[in-house]
Formats: sequence, structure tokens, C-alpha cells
Amino acid sequence: MQEIIKKIEDAQLKAEVPQFQVGDTVRVYGKIKEGNRERVQVFEGTVLKKQGGSVRATFTVRKTSNGVGVEKTWPLHSPNVEKVEVIRRGKVRRAKLNYLRNRSGKSAKVKELVR
Repeated sequence: MQEIIKKIEDAQLKAEVPQFQVGDTVRVYGKIKEGNRERVQVFEGTVLKKQGGSVRATFTVRKTSNGVGVEKTWPLHSPNVEKVEVIRRGKVRRAKLNYLRNRSGKSAKVKELVR
């Protein structure tokens, strides 16, 4: 039974997975269905966490919109995620940036990674 499930999951994996890390500022292009029309909506923010593996892998992006924090969790291999574009790399020392939820203003920023 497990081999059948593994084959189905492997067929749904994306060929090219975008390379980004926690702390990066990304632009997620997500497909939205409105009635019979389909459009692409952009969601730009900081990656708070990446979790899971294979088909179940997800990542959470947080942005501030009109003074209110908004978080969205996206499945990495979903057909509704058209592409993920890295705007800037972040320098962090944590795997999950939950502490950013309590912060606002300059303290909610992540330093840029200079290479």
C-alpha cells in the first residue's frame, strides 16, 4: 500500500522547486479562481518557516498590510503556486521566525545577507 501512495506522490512533485530559505523576502505568484475566471495574485513577504517533506512541504509567508500582519501558508508543490521569486536573502539564525509576529516597525525587519 505504501508503494502505491509513494508513486502517486512522486508524480505530483514539481520538476523545479524554487530555492529559498527562512528569512528571505519572497514574492509568491498564486493562482486565484473567481467564478469561471482565473488570475494570478502576488503575495510578497518574509518567509517565517518551511516544514514537511516531499509533496506535503509547506512554507509560511508573512507581510504587513495596512498595519495588520497577514500570514499565508502555501504548499510548495501545489499547482496553485505558479512561481516563487526571491527578492532578497535574509540573515537569520533560526529555523522558524515566530518571534517576528510580536514585533512591528524596524524590529520586525530581517537583516540582508551580504555575500
